[in-house]
Amino acid sequence: MKALRIVFMGTPDFAVTTLKALVENKYNVVGVITAPDKPAGRGRKLNESAVKQYAKSQDLTILQPTNLKDNHFLEELKMLKANLQIVVAFRMLPKVVWQMPEYGTFNLHASLLPNYRGAAPINWAIINGEAKTGVSTFFIDEKIDTGDMILQKEIPIEPDENAGSLHDKLMHMGSQLVLTTVAAIENGTVNTVPQRETENIKTAYKLNKDNCKINWDAPIDNIYNHIRGLSPYPAAWCTLINGKNELDIKLYHAEKELSRHNLSNGSIISSKKDLKIAVSEGYIILKEIKLPGKRAMDIKSLLNGYTFETNAKML
Repeated sequence: MKALRIVFMGTPDFAVTTLKALVENKYNVVGVITAPDKPAGRGRKLNESAVKQYAKSQDLTILQPTNLKDNHFLEELKMLKANLQIVVAFRMLPKVVWQMPEYGTFNLHASLLPNYRGAAPINWAIINGEAKTGVSTFFIDEKIDTGDMILQKEIPIEPDENAGSLHDKLMHMGSQLVLTTVAAIENGTVNTVPQRETENIKTAYKLNKDNCKINWDAPIDNIYNHIRGLSPYPAAWCTLINGKNELDIKLYHAEKELSRHNLSNGSIISSKKDLKIAVSEGYIILKEIKLPGKRAMDIKSLLNGYTFETNAKML
């Protein structure tokens, strides 16, 4: 077998850990493909992706195509003479790109495929109350996250886990699974199996304003899982009605308390230390929230300077 010449494709922090593992294990990364720089902040200063920043620090060749079918980009990619491509948190590749290398193009995905194909697998596993998740490597084909499986590793989801802590665990676990996958390709010992298509496969839909909104009429566990599954990013949100004020607020951390009450869902009970929201089966106890134009703050800090009217409620 020929010595590996790897092109790595990825953009966010999640991908950096894998690229770093490849570099530190002395794999020959001949090129890195990442998203174009984006203007951010008030000054609209161009922001480099996390992958680009790391690739620059290692003097790796970087390509930032806006169009993956562009002939100029395809020529540049061919000139790298890669025989393996690795994709971690990038975007859908056209066939002309993923078919290019001799040993194929494989992807690392943060779920136990075939469940949670799509853009936000870590969030949805928690939102749906799963007890476990994991990471999978598979060879890319025409559809999204459907290719033949190479390796998979699972991990339990703790009852109080949020998306941020699970992201970090899967990021490190995923980087090791990629190394194991590359070693199997290098040794010619790869065994792939087709993904099993069943009727009840769960999807990791792209997160948007609508599916991040809290439904206070939902069961208490659903609301609790919704908040932790979207924390710290992009954050669950709802509308606070407080007197004449109507504010869209974000919720980052909450606990649940099972108890009986006669309050309507969304009713607010506040004291000097606590902020509880009545739901069916009990209360959601808010621990960290963000008001519009303010920083996220713990509830005690909020209650020091903010008053809730008697009939305040969450919608």
